[in-house]
Amino acid sequence: MSFEKLDALGRRLESLEHALSILGADEATHMAVGGGEKRAEAMANLAGMYHTQSTAPEIRDWIEAAKAEDLNEDQTLALGEFERSYVNATCLPTEFVERRTVATMRSEQLWRELRARNDWDSFLPALEGVVDLVREEAALRSDALGLAPYDALMEQYDPGNRTETLNPIFADLKGFLKDFVPEALDVQEEKLSQRPLKALKGPYSIENQRELGLAAMRAVGFDFTHGSLAVSHHPFCGGVPTDVRMTTRYRTDQFLFSLMAVLHETGHALYEQGLDKSWSHWPLGKARGMGIHESQSLFVEMQLARSPEFWSFALPMIHQYMGEDAIPGWDATDVLNQVNFVERGYIRVDADEVTYPLHVILRYELEQDLVYGKLEAAQIPEAWDAKMTEYLGISTIDDPKDGPMQDVHWPGGAFGYFPSYTLGAMIAAQQWSALEKSLPDAREQIGKGEFDAINDWRRQNIWLQGSRYSTPDLITRATGEPLNPEFFKAHLRKRYGRNG
Repeated sequence: MSFEKLDALGRRLESLEHALSILGADEATHMAVGGGEKRAEAMANLAGMYHTQSTAPEIRDWIEAAKAEDLNEDQTLALGEFERSYVNATCLPTEFVERRTVATMRSEQLWRELRARNDWDSFLPALEGVVDLVREEAALRSDALGLAPYDALMEQYDPGNRTETLNPIFADLKGFLKDFVPEALDVQEEKLSQRPLKALKGPYSIENQRELGLAAMRAVGFDFTHGSLAVSHHPFCGGVPTDVRMTTRYRTDQFLFSLMAVLHETGHALYEQGLDKSWSHWPLGKARGMGIHESQSLFVEMQLARSPEFWSFALPMIHQYMGEDAIPGWDATDVLNQVNFVERGYIRVDADEVTYPLHVILRYELEQDLVYGKLEAAQIPEAWDAKMTEYLGISTIDDPKDGPMQDVHWPGGAFGYFPSYTLGAMIAAQQWSALEKSLPDAREQIGKGEFDAINDWRRQNIWLQGSRYSTPDLITRATGEPLNPEFFKAHLRKRYGRNG
C-alpha cells in the first residue's frame, strides 16, 4: 500500500530529524571549539540526505495512490499533512534554494559585523538582495499553494493563517495598545510611588540559579526522563520530544532573568513532550506551527509565572535555593513589580508583554509592504521610525542598530515569522480563559503549586492534537471560538490596567 510507503518514509525522516536536532543542540552547548568544521560537514550531509529523501519524485505518486486507499481518520489527516509538507518542500527549484542560501548566509554575516557598527548604508545592498529573493520566493510559493504571496510565506510558520483574518485583528489590537500603554505606565507609576521598585543585589551563584530553575521546571511538569537543561549563549528549546534539550543563560547580578527564561522554554518543552508519540514519525505528529508553540511557552511564562498566585507558591523556592538573603524583605508583590515592569523601549526581545505586540505589528506591516513592493529596503529606516514614533513614542531615525537592524529575521530571509510571536500571546490568553471555565479553581491550584490538572487540559486540547488541524481550526476547537483579541486585551487590563 502506498500509505505504508509514506509511513516508512516518515520513520526514516524522523531518524534524520532526530540526529540533526541533537547535533544542533550539542553544537550550541557542549561542542569543543575545534569541532565546528566537521560538525558543519556532518550536519550538511545529513540535511542533504533529508532533503533528497523528503522531495523524491515518487512521493507524489504515493500520495495520489494513497488517496484511493481505505484509510482511517488519523491516516487520512496524516495523508493531508504529508501532501502539504511535500508541496511546500518541492515548490522551490534547487537553483533558487542555492541562490537564497548563499545570499542569506552572506547577509547574516554582514549583519553581525555591521550592526555592531551601526552601519546601515553598508548593509543595505545585502538586504536589498534578500528582499528581491523573498519576493521571488513568495511568488513561487504563491503559485504552488494558490495563496496570496505573503500568506504563502506565513504558511511555512503557521499553516492556515491568512492576512485577510489577521490584518483586522492586529489593527484592532494596535488601536487598543496605543491607548493602553500610557494607561499602564500611569498605573505603574502610581503603584511604584506607594511601593518603590526594589533592586536585586547580587552576586547570585550560578549553581544556585541552576537548582532553582530545575525546581521550577519540575514543579510545572517537565519530565526529566525525557529532557535536560544546559547553558547556551541564548536560551532555546531543541532536541526531540523524547529527548528535549533546553538551555538558559545566567547573570550573577540577578537571577529573575534566567528563571523567567527557563519557564518560557519549559513551556515549549512541555508541548514537545506532550505530543502523541504514536504519530511522531508523521507530519501529523509534529507541533502545529510557531504561533501555537509560542502560545505554549507564553502560557507558562505569562499566564502562569507572572501571576500573583504563582509567586505565592514560588517565593519559598527562591528562599530555599537562593538563600534567605537573596531578596531580603521582598514579598510576592515586589517580585511582580520586577517581572511585570512596563516601559517603552527600542528592543523587541527586551520588551514587556504590554509593549511587545506593537514591536511585532510594526514588523508585520513593514514586511507585507516589502513583499508587495509598496516599500523598498532603502526606505525602511524612515518607515520604521514613523511607526515607532506613532506606536511607542520613541525615535530610531539615527539609530539603525536599535531600529531595523536589531533582528536577524530579515537578514536571514525569514519573512512571515514575526506574526507568530503576538499570535502566541493572544492564543495563550484565549486558552487560559477557556481553561478557567473548565477549571474554575485553576488560580487556587497555581497558588498551591499544583499544575497537573492545568497541564492535562492543555495536553488534551493542544498537545495531543499535534498537526491534525490548521492553526485557526486548532484555536477554535481548543477554546470554542476563533482567535479573538478581546481575551488578550482583558488579560492586559486585569494585570496592568487602572481597574485591574
